[in-house]
Amino acid sequence: MNFRFQNLLGAPYRGGNTVISNNTLLISPVGNRVAVTDLLKSHTTTLPCQSSSNISRIAVSPDGTFLLTVDDRNRCHFINLSRRVVLHRISFKHPVSVAKFSPDGSLIAVAAGKLVQIWRSPGFRREYFPFELLRTFADFDGKVTTLDWSPDSNYLLAGSKDLTARILYLKKSKKGALRYRPFLLLGHRDSVVGSFFAVEPKTNRVRRAYTVARDGVLFSWGFVDGSVSDAMDAEGSEPESPGTPERVAEGNLNVENGAVKKRKECDGEIDDEEEYLCRGKWELLRKDFLGQAPEKVTACDYHRGLDTLVIGYSNGVFGLYQMPDFVCLHLLSISREKITTGVFNELGNWLAFGCAKLGQLLVWEWRSESYILKQQGHYFDVNCLAYSPDSQLLATGADDNKVKVWTVSSGFCFVTFSEHTNAVTALHFMASNNCLLSASLDGTVRAWDLLRYRNFRTFTTPSSRQFVSLTADQSGEVICAGTKDYFEIFVWSMRTGRLLDVLSGHEGPVHALMFSPTNNILTSSSWDKTVRLWDVFDGKGAVETFPHTHEVLTVVYRPDGRQLACSTLDGQIHFWDPIEGLLMYTIEGARDIAGGRLMTDRRTSANSSSGKFFTTLCYSADGSYILAGGVSRYICMYDVADQVLLRRFQITLNLSLDGVLDFLNSKNMTEAGPLDLIDDDNSDIEDGVDKQTRVNLGFGLPGSLPNRGRPIIQTKCLRIAPTGRSFVAATTEGVLVYSVDGSFIFDPTDLDINVTPEAVEEALGENQPSRALVLSLRLNEDSLIKKCIFAVMPGDIPAVARSIPSRYLKRLIEALADLIENCPHLEFVLRWSQELCKAHGNSIQQMSRNLLPSLKSLQKAITRIHQDLADTCSSNEYMLRYLCSSGAKE
Repeated sequence: MNFRFQNLLGAPYRGGNTVISNNTLLISPVGNRVAVTDLLKSHTTTLPCQSSSNISRIAVSPDGTFLLTVDDRNRCHFINLSRRVVLHRISFKHPVSVAKFSPDGSLIAVAAGKLVQIWRSPGFRREYFPFELLRTFADFDGKVTTLDWSPDSNYLLAGSKDLTARILYLKKSKKGALRYRPFLLLGHRDSVVGSFFAVEPKTNRVRRAYTVARDGVLFSWGFVDGSVSDAMDAEGSEPESPGTPERVAEGNLNVENGAVKKRKECDGEIDDEEEYLCRGKWELLRKDFLGQAPEKVTACDYHRGLDTLVIGYSNGVFGLYQMPDFVCLHLLSISREKITTGVFNELGNWLAFGCAKLGQLLVWEWRSESYILKQQGHYFDVNCLAYSPDSQLLATGADDNKVKVWTVSSGFCFVTFSEHTNAVTALHFMASNNCLLSASLDGTVRAWDLLRYRNFRTFTTPSSRQFVSLTADQSGEVICAGTKDYFEIFVWSMRTGRLLDVLSGHEGPVHALMFSPTNNILTSSSWDKTVRLWDVFDGKGAVETFPHTHEVLTVVYRPDGRQLACSTLDGQIHFWDPIEGLLMYTIEGARDIAGGRLMTDRRTSANSSSGKFFTTLCYSADGSYILAGGVSRYICMYDVADQVLLRRFQITLNLSLDGVLDFLNSKNMTEAGPLDLIDDDNSDIEDGVDKQTRVNLGFGLPGSLPNRGRPIIQTKCLRIAPTGRSFVAATTEGVLVYSVDGSFIFDPTDLDINVTPEAVEEALGENQPSRALVLSLRLNEDSLIKKCIFAVMPGDIPAVARSIPSRYLKRLIEALADLIENCPHLEFVLRWSQELCKAHGNSIQQMSRNLLPSLKSLQKAITRIHQDLADTCSSNEYMLRYLCSSGAKE
């Protein structure tokens, strides 16, 4: 199967700034990837391109075509948003704190350390070096923290940690000399975190400016026009408005109200329309304190059209203020942690906020005081996954004690269960699709109702236990859970909640449980180097034991129940016949799953034996291949029949995680250890004290991670959808969703010299739909198959369906499933599906194993359409009754 990355669930936001493009697209960084959320359609996708480390800053062009991302290693990607591809790359020499496109989209302002750089925005042109540096401003004594463009793209307002803000004029004279030096806005006593231009609505000219400091103090600055004649008389004197001295000057200087002009080097007349700000001075009009003492300002944004300012604080409170009168419109608490980003949309009616520590992202409409979007991912590692039987829902359980249920198609979480008091370790969907089971280290197994969103049953034990595995039989009457501490398997009744039996015999933690798909035999694997088969209903205990030479980590059944696979600590996958009790074959996968080298490893990855084993396995829907993952950056796909490696999926390229590189740079190794693990944070900078305290309190304790909490890349759980068209992986990066590549791949099933697209067109021209459809199925080209399906008249569907050979049923069912989801001719496609089942019912039953993924895809599509129609009809029930009654009267 040709799988490719589709989406990233479980973590809608992890830090950095967010932007809203085209008024409805919310763009946010997620680790080293970028998520795009359509706020109107309630749908989120993740771009397939990756950065080399976590993305810290993003910027989008005014027309929404281009996206600029900068990661923690100062590497920049210039991305085409519509095509989802990287166009250009560049590396900056200093850490980037802010990046913004100019209003016309032709320039990009980048705050790199103490510098402000102006770059020409590259486009679609193929150039050797598309990024062209136009200007560099080096007048700052501290790190530049905020930038804002004037509407005409001629001026830039920059705030810095040196407690000042500067107004920069961007254009040069024809000879390249500076015409004017920056205006300097003084008075703050803390770092400037926000600086914004305000304009007059009638003239669209800048007349005011606002600067916000980290301590919550807001300055309102006003522009006052100056007189040229007065300035000429004061030649050589100090300018009226505050300014920095000119560093290099040649010739006579004329001072014109704070603007320095080089008489000899400036050629051409001054353009009053472009340089009007250089002919006056700036005065402080008003000063006010908008803070939540002792809390600090952590995010702010300004909407120029509404003249409204939003400020987010470190206690999770945000304030909305009407300028220039400093009137507080709203003051609301949205989180218990600090707000790390806040931004207006283009119309100014929506506000987007993010909290990195909680992984929280929400959009609030401030006029109606309602939420447009409220998503919060898991803020600890995801441990377990479970697909619903119809493949539309995905449940996740994590170390944050929460169970979340996601809609796979939209990428949104619609319910969160937080009743567990310890980490969730196992999940299981019941066959009814409306019930979910979860096991936790808190000693409980809970059953959740997905219709009423409640915990309707809790299974417990006489004494406290820690559950690490969970399963249920096909009828849903019996629930089994394995323990970590006492090596027992507990059996409950789903109807009554009573404890029925306790299965003993294992001598190690029972980390995997699964019922056979065809009978009531329970299979368990344990660290005692055995796989045991139990007859739960007859009470006979263990009926058979499969011994191994190493600890068994997990066990899974093939969907037809005629084979089971288990992984051991030596990196092997063993395949057993559960009926005969024989070992069929073994796959040696230690070399395939070998991970990278950790920062604290004393040996190279090739010589290290740690992590070279599989901790999770999953069969495909037809049982032809198996997926395997572990403490590695790879997911391996093996062919079961031939025991060969088909493909390795690299789940991430993020160097912010440990174990991604095979070879480490010796320059980063010091006597005190790796440079990346040395705490060199300055306590004076923002978050420095918090980070140092968190490291000292948590990661220095006995039993903590040896690399001071640096995340290690691994795959904890793998699940393939019942349709076989996608699979998910619970990794350190989040829940990765891979789906079958929808792009065209030439893969004919029965090709000869007469099977060509021209032959299909000829058959359609001769009004032979049966022959044309068979030829298109043999050619296996999706567009031709759908064209031939629609070429059949509704009355001819039964005859054409009967003429289709059974070996082409799988491909035809897949095409019908895709048409149901994406085409408007619902009745036509449903009739095709009905007649196909009538004509080939016996063949479908005989070929059920091969056709099962395709049939489940068709069922998923029909179920989804049925739910949408049911919701529409229920919401318009009385309108439909009225229309039917009015039609009957006429």
